[in-house]
This record gives sequence, C-alpha cells and structure tokens, in this order.
Amino acid sequence: MAIEDYKGVYIFAQQVDGELSGIALELLGKAHELAEPLGTDVTAVLIGYNVKGLCNTLAEYGADHVILVDDPKLETYRTEPYAQALAGVINEYKPEIMLVGATAIGRDLGPTVSARVATGLTADCTGLDIGDFPLQPQEGVEQKHNQLLMTRPAFGGNTIATIACPNNRPQMATVRPGVMVKRAPEKGKQPDIIEYKPDLTENNKYVEILNIVKDMGKKVDIQSAKILVSGGRGVGSPENFKILDELAEAIGGTVSCSRAVVDSGWKPKDLQVGQTGKTVRPNVYFAIGISGAIQHVAGMEESDIIIAINKDESAPIFDVADYGIVGDLNKVVPLLTKAIKEAKAKTA
Repeated sequence: MAIEDYKGVYIFAQQVDGELSGIALELLGKAHELAEPLGTDVTAVLIGYNVKGLCNTLAEYGADHVILVDDPKLETYRTEPYAQALAGVINEYKPEIMLVGATAIGRDLGPTVSARVATGLTADCTGLDIGDFPLQPQEGVEQKHNQLLMTRPAFGGNTIATIACPNNRPQMATVRPGVMVKRAPEKGKQPDIIEYKPDLTENNKYVEILNIVKDMGKKVDIQSAKILVSGGRGVGSPENFKILDELAEAIGGTVSCSRAVVDSGWKPKDLQVGQTGKTVRPNVYFAIGISGAIQHVAGMEESDIIIAINKDESAPIFDVADYGIVGDLNKVVPLLTKAIKEAKAKTA
C-alpha cells in the first residue's frame, strides 16, 4: 500500500427511500474541518437507485464532488451489494479518510467495507481531528503527522480513547449522529458529479428481500427535540418521572434521561443522553436529578441553555449549567410547571 497515493476526505452519504439522512450533512461539516489542514477536497459517496436528485443538496452542504453509484440492485439497503459498491469506490479513487455515520446501516456497512479494503475502523466516534500520532513524541517511535485522530468512549464510557491508523489507508471511522455540526448551506451550489458503475456480483452473501414492513408506531427522537427535560437517578423512581412528563408537556418539550435511569429499567435506551447514549443539542436542556458525570455531560454540553435542578449544591452538573437551582426536585419541578402554565394562560 502506497499511503501517499490516498488523497481526499470522503463521506458515505446515507439515504433511505430517496431521502438523505441527517448524519450525511453532519459528516460533510466535519469533513470540511478535516480537509482544511490537509489541503484537500471533500467528496460524498451517494449509493442507491434514482437518487441523482440528492446531489444538489450534498453540494450545497459542502461536497466538492459527489460520486454517484446508481443501480437498481442498490434501491434498498443490503449489506453485500452496498459493501461491493463502497469498496469499489475506495479501491478506485483511494480516499485518505472515509467517514460513515454510526447508524444501523453504517454500523453494518463500515466494518464490512474496512475488512474488504484491508484497513482499520474506529467505531462510534465522538471526536475527529488532524494531528500527530503518537500524541506525544516517544523515543524510538516515529511520530507521524497529519493523521486522523479518532476519539471514542471506551470501557463502557468510563474513559476516552484516541485512536489512529497510521499504517493503512483509508483511515475509516463511524461517527455518532448528533455530534458533528452541519455547515450553513450554500444555496445554488452545483455539484461535480462523478458517475461510478460498480461491479455488483451476486454471491452467497446476497439476501433476497421478500417484504418490507415499515413500523408506523410513534417513536421519540430526542436528537431533534428543541427542549429536553432530562431525568437522572435522583428522580427516585419510574413513577416519579410523571412530574417531568408534566413539565415537558407544559413547556412543549420531550423527556430524556441519563444512563443510570436506563440501567435501572425506568426508561428505554433510545431516550438516553450521554457517551453511551445519544448526543443532543437542544435549545434548552433541563438536567433534573442528574449529578453531571463526564459521560453524561459529553452528550449534552453543546445545548444552548442548560438548567440544572439538584439537591446537591456540589454536583458537577452545576459546572456546565447556565442556570442552577439547588433544591428538592419534587418541590421545584411542580412549582416550575405551575408557573409556566400560568404564564401561558396569561398570554393566551
């Protein structure tokens, strides 16, 4: 492998049913940050069928080039044809960096492709930077420059690991949704489209889709919520979350929670905020009965306004809060809910 032959920052632009996933646009924002110190371009790889119309959006959000892989066999996601397509792109165009969203699709596709192209992959990253590796000079060890430094939680979220792939290319990572920030769109920007025809060879790894059943049940997406009312172990019991539900209803928010709540079986995993849950950026984040461990803070510290309610005045959550109330949440939260309802009634 001639590492110097690999150039450019590429992202896998995930789409489902002809609609771009939000993570594709988030990856484009981070890709531009990574490309600047490397002096290179950003390329989006768009895979699907009849999806050429999405290229304009990718260009507006920062793609200098779009590699379009359009084929009827790629209409619905299946591991084998998608892996053949993306591995083909990597082998043909040789990107230095390849980023994939850590979605259900990306967590399946990323490691499959990395094995096909004989490189490593760092999964579920929460941070990406360009720098030196090893991070500090070590006697007898060559320190390589302009490496992709991939940060992710390790050991159940109890520590943070920074990982590099200095000897293989591309440097691959799956990136947690909600962590990276989209760029402001450049309206009217035209895409440079490169159409790539993959060698899709059916084999015993292909699966046949007999039927697709879409679950139309209501599912809460805490990553898109503008206001989150988040509860921790200090709430005391699953029944006591009722007062958080009432606050959320009054203020037009959504209830979320900490890992301790999920581990206790009080709330489902998809409501968890933190390093081992979801990263959120709401306009307002209520941290109620949450101590503020670093694992939780990492998932919500980019919120516009953080309001903490905790009876322990020394709780670490107050270090990141914009507003803090030291007191019994069982008394404070109902009073806050009442005040909000009264204020809304006056303006109605």
